[in-house]
Amino acid sequence: MGTGKYSRTRTGHSVNPPFRSKRRSSVCVMILEAKNINHAVMQAVSSNTLLSCLLATAALVALGWYMKDSLKIDNIEDKYVFVTGCDSGFGNLLARQLDRKGYNVVAACLTEKGSSDLQASASSRLKTILLNVTDSASIDKAVELVRAEVGERGLWGLVNNAGRSIPIGTADWMQMEDFKKVLDVNLVGLIEVTLKLLPLVKKARGRVVNMSSVLGRLAIVGGGYSVSKWGVEAFSDNLRRDMRFFGVKVSIIEPGYFKTGATDMDAIEADLWRMWNQLPAEVKSSYGDRFMEKYLQIQRYRMDMLCSTDLSKVTWCMEHVLTARHPRTRYAAGWDAKIIWIPLSYLPSSITSFTLNILLSPHFRK
Repeated sequence: MGTGKYSRTRTGHSVNPPFRSKRRSSVCVMILEAKNINHAVMQAVSSNTLLSCLLATAALVALGWYMKDSLKIDNIEDKYVFVTGCDSGFGNLLARQLDRKGYNVVAACLTEKGSSDLQASASSRLKTILLNVTDSASIDKAVELVRAEVGERGLWGLVNNAGRSIPIGTADWMQMEDFKKVLDVNLVGLIEVTLKLLPLVKKARGRVVNMSSVLGRLAIVGGGYSVSKWGVEAFSDNLRRDMRFFGVKVSIIEPGYFKTGATDMDAIEADLWRMWNQLPAEVKSSYGDRFMEKYLQIQRYRMDMLCSTDLSKVTWCMEHVLTARHPRTRYAAGWDAKIIWIPLSYLPSSITSFTLNILLSPHFRK
């Protein structure tokens, strides 16, 4: 035998030390276990034919939907689009956005200043007109101007964007006139504009884009706003089914909270104080002395937390309706719409009401 640390065999090779044998055994065990796990996983997936088929089908459906959603129309330069409510906000941004894309835009503004400011910021291709959607004579005049502009081509796109939010507040603060102010713009005006321009849209086999809101899914605030937006949803769904025979597509835009004139807290607060100061003493006392203070705090907190400044999230949806070959039925715009309000609208009413009471109600004693 040799005199080294480890003995050698007659062939001259060293005998493996004990720790090296253990390490090799552990490695072999680990390799065998990894192979067994991999084999088990592959066997489970391959043996479960139903799961494999479902995964493949889901992937194909998603791919097919994406490809269909991405298809665009041709000859944009020949298309005419009429947009209401273009003094500011979504309508103003959309009119300029479509103008840059090459559409022939007829933008309706309520005020002379809104009209002149928009015209100055757009190309000569964009035309502005004055329109008050609560005035039938004003609507008739706008329809004649649009008819003269589009000629035999018809109207490719009608975007009903004009709207207002105030007065909002609790139900027993309201008078019928408060409801009427909002309904006349958001719902009645929208319907009248649509009906009078519909022959031109049918001629072009075009698109109708109606501005609703997540408040058309959930009655989050009191007053006429949610009432009007629920009406817009119903009118749009009926119109879509009626017009499908004529190739007209009708889509609804459902934004969450965005910083526009509709969410201007200074205007909302001033109107809330107007209604509060007109309330009978008996109604005021039923709410308590501190109600308005807390109510306004909650309103401001909600607006600051939820309102997005990126209006293009909404105007992109509008543009997609006009540009896509296969527009969607509904478009949710904004993180709060997609994550909070739209999912909440699908839950049972008891759960929805409980959640809204926690999120929105002023929790304090009189």
